[in-house]
Amino acid sequence: MLSDYFSNAKKKSPLAPKTVEQMPHTLAGLSFKDWRDSRKKNHKMRNIRWAVLLFMNLLFVFSYWLDLAILEGSLSGSRLIGFYLMDPYNSLQLLAISSTTGYLAMLTMNFWIGLFTILIFWLIFGGRSYCSWMCPYHFLAEWAEKVHNYLVKKKKIKERSYHIGLRFVFLVGFLLLAVLTRNLVFENLNVVGIVSKAMIYGPSLLLLWVLAIILFEVFVSRRFWCRYVCPIGATWSLVGKASPLAIKFEHDKCGYCLECQKVCLVPHELWFVKRGAATQDVHYVGSDCTRCGLCVDVCPGNALTYAVRGASSLL
Repeated sequence: MLSDYFSNAKKKSPLAPKTVEQMPHTLAGLSFKDWRDSRKKNHKMRNIRWAVLLFMNLLFVFSYWLDLAILEGSLSGSRLIGFYLMDPYNSLQLLAISSTTGYLAMLTMNFWIGLFTILIFWLIFGGRSYCSWMCPYHFLAEWAEKVHNYLVKKKKIKERSYHIGLRFVFLVGFLLLAVLTRNLVFENLNVVGIVSKAMIYGPSLLLLWVLAIILFEVFVSRRFWCRYVCPIGATWSLVGKASPLAIKFEHDKCGYCLECQKVCLVPHELWFVKRGAATQDVHYVGSDCTRCGLCVDVCPGNALTYAVRGASSLL
């Protein structure tokens, strides 16, 4: 069971690639093209996720507008029926400031309850699941990505990518700025908080910053904020390393079509889907995965599914 969490599958010897006779399209009696394209228009998990995301964010809006006191505040910090919920990266900044100014003991019980409640919740449900199932900017970025991919396909622009570790530089950098300035510097640039607050309390000029990021993602690098900048996502990625909920990959059902990598926000986490890359019969997608379900939707062989790591050992 613990090996599902902590083993480094990349260091193992790769499995032998399947022969044509063993491929799922052959077993299904289909051509590779027909088999590969059979799920391209399936959007079941995406539609469910969008419905959950819109419902939760609109719950913030209507709770404020109608004074319902159900889900108050914003994604930067909120209360669910009076129960405090803290953004983990804002909390890290507050802890960094308080520990260097002697105010650590003054943090309230509501702060600690709010922080640990949200950490435990997203630890169970997948760390970066927050990004795709809750974050309103993620919703906007998905539409921006569609435009970006269209422009790349038409050869109007070139795809640009950067080192995935860049976001941890931002994570540490904003923490240092918080300590030096004794302010939550990142919150002034946080597109998640800006969009969330604009939906609830009304628009502000900070939406121009959000627009600038979206335009950069459309014309330069898709999902730039989510992949390379956002320290909130980086924080959830660290939490997700111990999460039981993950996307499970079964090698025997894979046809090496790579459709999953094409739609994935973090394709480096699907390294094992390439022909000759898998090192074991079952892999679990790493902690950068947002559990968005796009790969589950498009996989023609059902090789990718939601699963609980270690569940088979317990059963």
